[in-house]
Formats: sequence, structure tokens, C-alpha cells
Amino acid sequence: MAMFQHTLGIFVNPDRAWQGIRNEKQSFLRVYLSHVPLLALIPAICGYIGVTQVGWSIAGGSVIRLTPESALVLVVATYLAQLVTVYALGEYINWMSNTFGVAGDAKERHYGGTALAVYTAMPMMLAGVALLYPHLWLVVSIFVIAACYSIYLTYEGIPILMNIPPERGFIYASSVITVGLVLAVVVMVATVIVWSSGMGPVFIR
Repeated sequence: MAMFQHTLGIFVNPDRAWQGIRNEKQSFLRVYLSHVPLLALIPAICGYIGVTQVGWSIAGGSVIRLTPESALVLVVATYLAQLVTVYALGEYINWMSNTFGVAGDAKERHYGGTALAVYTAMPMMLAGVALLYPHLWLVVSIFVIAACYSIYLTYEGIPILMNIPPERGFIYASSVITVGLVLAVVVMVATVIVWSSGMGPVFIR
């Protein structure tokens, strides 16, 4: 129930949602396991259905799909990448908490860092619904909007969740976003390496 309330609150009233998340003080492992493995299934499952059943076309040409076997490999890799990325981002936020003078014991800071990574990643994971219809401009547009909202949530959430002044929170949030972009690049590079090793997609028409 709390998961649904906070997920809805993040979109309806972010400030109040961040306050509620901060007051919960769960363990970092609980907030991670109760959200990320489930939410990461959304882009994975929708992407699998989209590329194997719906397909896409280029410049009005014939519809292209992926074979179920190659799509499954990519979906599993994408799912695992989401789990690792959110966890790594949460660990970075926690690691930087001392630098930015976040109050509280190590357990509270660890929860705060993980919760911030989890809830700011939600828009990107929910945007995975767009993969049901893998039209390039539709998918790109929705993911760009989701990414912008995730950035907004990061700037809005860090001062509240980590209980620091807004001016310090701005610098903290900027460093978090930078690391998030670096993680995205790492995932893309890893994808290229996997594809070049012979595990890339197999197309059918």
C-alpha cells in the first residue's frame, strides 16, 4: 500500500511524497527489494512484447521484429542492468552524504540514498509501457519526458529526503545526475560489447 501511495504521490505532490518517504525510515534493502525488481519488469515485459509481436518499420517499410530467443536475451540483460544501475546510484548517493553534511546515522543515510535512487528511477521504469508500441519517435519522446521528470525529482527530493539546505542540495543533486549519466553510458558501452560478442538481436520480417 505504501509503495502505491508514494508512487502516486511522486507524480501528484512530490514534496509531500518525499516527506513521507523520509519519515518511513525503512532499511535500504527493504525499500530496494520492494520496488525495483517489480518495477523493472515493466520495460522488460513491454519491450519483449513490442519487439516480438508488434514490431516497427523504418521509413514506411516492412515491419521488423526480433526473434523470441534474441529478444529474451536482451530483455534479461536490460532487466539486470536496471537492478544494478539503481543500486549503484543509491550507493553513490549514500557515499556522498558525508561530503554534503547529511545528518543522521549511517543506516538512515543509506536508506535515504537508496530511496532517492529508487523513486527517481520510477518515471523511467513506468515509461517502459511505451515499448509496447516501439515506434521510434513515440518511445524517444516519452523517455525524454520521463528523464526530465526524474531530474526534477532529484533536485526536488535531495534537500527534503537528505534534510540539507536547498543550495547544498542543488550541488548534491547535480553530482547525482552526473553519475546517473555516467552509469547510462556504461550500460550503453556494455550493450555494444555484448552485441559484438555475437549475442546481438536477430531480426525477422
